[in-house]
Amino acid sequence: MNEFTDSELAAFLDEALPANRSSELEQALRSDTSLRKRLTEIQGREAAGLHTIAGIWRRERLSCPSRSELGQYILGTLDTEPNDYIRFHLDEVGCRYCQANLLDLQEAAQDQSQPVVRRSRFFQTSAGYLRKE
Repeated sequence: MNEFTDSELAAFLDEALPANRSSELEQALRSDTSLRKRLTEIQGREAAGLHTIAGIWRRERLSCPSRSELGQYILGTLDTEPNDYIRFHLDEVGCRYCQANLLDLQEAAQDQSQPVVRRSRFFQTSAGYLRKE
């Protein structure tokens, strides 16, 4: 699939194109002058304020789940339909913003568990030093 749609070119400019497709586009841009011209035209249209519904939808991330929903997704507390949608959005659509958000939430969750583990270890190692009265 070498043909790129205007939506893909706009997503590329917004850095919202999935990484593998973005790599294909970068490769094609090196040798295809007509593709470079199309990309420049799209960039000019967006800079001039000629916005499309698809462009607004993409920029405002109207189909992206909220951070709260991503947190619920991690915890497994969502109903089936929202859970399936988020999985589709992350895996099939390949939304890089939501993938980064999800990774950030997962890392934050891991960081919060560390102090609890550390405190319990301190307590366990100091238990013999506590005086019983």
